[in-house]
Amino acid sequence: MCAVAPVASEDEAKAFIARIQTAHPKANHHVPVYLLGDDDHIQRASDAGEPAGTAGVPMLHTLQEMGLHDVVAVTTRYFGGIKLGAGGLIRAYAGSITAAVQQAGISQRRMMRQLTLSVPYALLDRVTHFLAEQSLAISASDYQVVVTLKVNVPAGEAAAVSRSILDLTAGKVTPQSGHLIPSLIPVTQ
Repeated sequence: MCAVAPVASEDEAKAFIARIQTAHPKANHHVPVYLLGDDDHIQRASDAGEPAGTAGVPMLHTLQEMGLHDVVAVTTRYFGGIKLGAGGLIRAYAGSITAAVQQAGISQRRMMRQLTLSVPYALLDRVTHFLAEQSLAISASDYQVVVTLKVNVPAGEAAAVSRSILDLTAGKVTPQSGHLIPSLIPVTQ
């Protein structure tokens, strides 16, 4: 079985590996791999007691062929009494990571800018309709004298979205630009 997760640092990758090993203390092998950085400047793979080159390296190559970055995976194997041989081990470990990634899905890390909108009730439908048309989800809302909406927008699009909201509301809603937030956005496969 294979567990896979996005990570932002080597410490996160090591902590994930430790959690999987702790969750399956009786397994014969926990084969960890991870790639970090857009250029994969940190790459780690271990065969974890399997014959050299039959476990970690095939898993690492599979992640690279899939074009994934900032990811950790651990394949856990309990010995089932059948000897797979080198070719069988390579296929099993590479296949485990392919199946895990397909099941988990792929996300892209993007920087988002949080916009805060103070919207009069009379303009709420217009603004929420615009946000829905732009596929911009409201991350928080507070209904008081005016409605305060928080919306995460791709960082490069924040200025254009702000201008559009200003135009849409004839200047009655002025988006306030907030923090940059790293977010994982699912990629359609």
